[in-house]
Amino acid sequence: MTGTHRILDAHLHVWDLSVSEYAWLPPAHGRLRASFTPQKARRELTAAGVDAAILVQAEDSEGDTTYLLDVASHQPWVAGVVGWIQLDDPERAEQQLARWTAHPAFCGIRHLVHNDPRNDFLALPNVRRSLAMVAELGLPFDVPDAWPRHLEGTVSLARAVPGLSIVLDHLGKPPRDAVGQDRWRLCLRELAACPNTTAKVSGLQTPGQPFTPEAIRPAWDTAVELFGPSRLMYGGDWPMTTDFGGYPAALSLATTLAEQLSPRERGQLFAGTAERVYHRTVQEGGDQRA
Repeated sequence: MTGTHRILDAHLHVWDLSVSEYAWLPPAHGRLRASFTPQKARRELTAAGVDAAILVQAEDSEGDTTYLLDVASHQPWVAGVVGWIQLDDPERAEQQLARWTAHPAFCGIRHLVHNDPRNDFLALPNVRRSLAMVAELGLPFDVPDAWPRHLEGTVSLARAVPGLSIVLDHLGKPPRDAVGQDRWRLCLRELAACPNTTAKVSGLQTPGQPFTPEAIRPAWDTAVELFGPSRLMYGGDWPMTTDFGGYPAALSLATTLAEQLSPRERGQLFAGTAERVYHRTVQEGGDQRA
């Protein structure tokens, strides 16, 4: 039990290999190299007692975002969609924003910075101009897998564009080694000092490492200390957790870690923070269209 009547999963994926190739997903990914449909996602959420989820882009393409918005139009459990725009081309970004924001489910943007070869992507002048437009529209910007190449850049971005709501996915992907953890904590402290930032307790699985509350607790304790529950949100990161116990393991881990929180704080972690950041209202029971 989470201690709250509502659960909004702030980070869920669906993808269809007939829509796109998803270049980051070669055959070496094993079971992930398959289509994960809205129907599969709904079964996972229903079994776990999750009321709704925000779908997050899995590819930097218009095709993927179009697909997610279409899913949102037909699946009542989808509370919103975090899509993609061409951040390094402000003209195109402006056109895409006009198109995407016409859909009521569109609630944020993300770029797969960890797959982009440019280490300074978040500092590029064109990217900053596009993100200024995003800020004007009141949309949040998700930054995935920021450690080690982009966490400092995320801090710089948060300071340079204070009107932009920045969501750090997966707590920035904290490393497991002691030296890396120390550097990650220093960067996370600087980011949390920026009031326009929040973070997702999501995607904390690491290949070859245990995915247990004991293994994740150091990162969790740091996040709670620096951000507080009102600036943290739960994300299941399905189906990326397929090889780590699947959806039940991710929710169980978050629930166990959150036992130290008060009922009100658990409510923020499991629904309230995401509702505020993504401008959503989640109804208990899973039908978000009513």
